Amino acid sequence: MTLLDRLVVRTLPLVPKPIVRKVASRYVAGETLEEAVSLVRRLNAEGCLATLDVLGEDTERPQDADRTVAEYARALDAIARERLDANISVKLTALALKRDPARCRAGFARIVAAARGHGNFVRIDMEDSTVTEETIRIFEEFHGRGEPVGLVLQAYLRRTARDAARAASLRANVRVCKGIYVEPPEIAYQDRGEIRERYAESVERLLQDGCYVGIATHDPPLVERALAAVARLHLTPDRYEFQMLLGVASDLRRRLVSAGHRLRVYVPYGEAWHAYSVRRLQENPAIAGHVVKALLTGGR
Repeated sequence: MTLLDRLVVRTLPLVPKPIVRKVASRYVAGETLEEAVSLVRRLNAEGCLATLDVLGEDTERPQDADRTVAEYARALDAIARERLDANISVKLTALALKRDPARCRAGFARIVAAARGHGNFVRIDMEDSTVTEETIRIFEEFHGRGEPVGLVLQAYLRRTARDAARAASLRANVRVCKGIYVEPPEIAYQDRGEIRERYAESVERLLQDGCYVGIATHDPPLVERALAAVARLHLTPDRYEFQMLLGVASDLRRRLVSAGHRLRVYVPYGEAWHAYSVRRLQENPAIAGHVVKALLTGGR
C-alpha cells in the first residue's frame, strides 16, 4: 500500500457522500429494491446467481429491525414475482441480535417463513466474533426445524475448524469466506498465508463431508485449490458454488461461469449504502486513485 493509499483509506469517512457514491457504485446495487432487482436480472442473463442483502447492521431501535424484516419480505416477493435466480442473506444484528435476541429470533422467523413460502433460501451472514456462537446456535435451531437456512464460517477465526465439524455433522449449506472484521490474535489468525491455508482446509473438509459449500473468494490460488478439490472428489456442479462480491474479480467470475461452475454474486442495496461502501473501499486501497480523481473532478 502506497503512502497515498494509506492517506485516502484513513480519510475516507470524511469524503463527501457524492464522491463515495460515484467510486463505490460498482459495489452496491443502489438504495432501492427496484435497482437491486434490475441488477440481478442482468446478472442472471450473464449466467450468474445472486444473493440480495439489505444493508445495515448493529440495529438499536426496534422499529429499524422491523423495517429490515419487512424489506426482506418485499425482496423475497420480488424475487418470486420476477422469477429471479436469487436468494437472500441476513445479518442478525440488523434484526437487533445484540440488543434483543428474542426480537431478533422472532423477526428472523418471519423472514424464514416468507422464504419457505416462496421455496427460497436464507443465508445467515456471519459478523464479528462477539456474535459468532449465538449466530451458529440460531442457525442450528432453524436448521433443526427443517427450515431453508445456511451458515457462514470465517476461515481466519481459530475456532472455525470446530465450527466446520459442527456444520458437517448437519450436512449444512455453508458459505466459507476469509473474514473481514478486525479481531485480536488470540481469536483470529493474522498471517495471510496461514489464513489462506485455513480457508482451503475448511472448504475441502466441508466438501468431503457432503456439505453444499459456497466457496466465497476472489483469491485466484484459493479458487484453483477449490477446483482441484472438486475434481479430486468427483463433485458435480450441484454440490457447490463459487461466490463473489459485486464489482470484484469480474474476469475470474466470467471464467468460472464459462467453465460451467455455479457462481453467485452478492448484491447489497439499501439506505445504509454509505457505511458499507466506505468499508469496501478501505478493504481495497488499490483503487484509492479513483477516489482522488473523483475529488479533483468534483465527482463528475
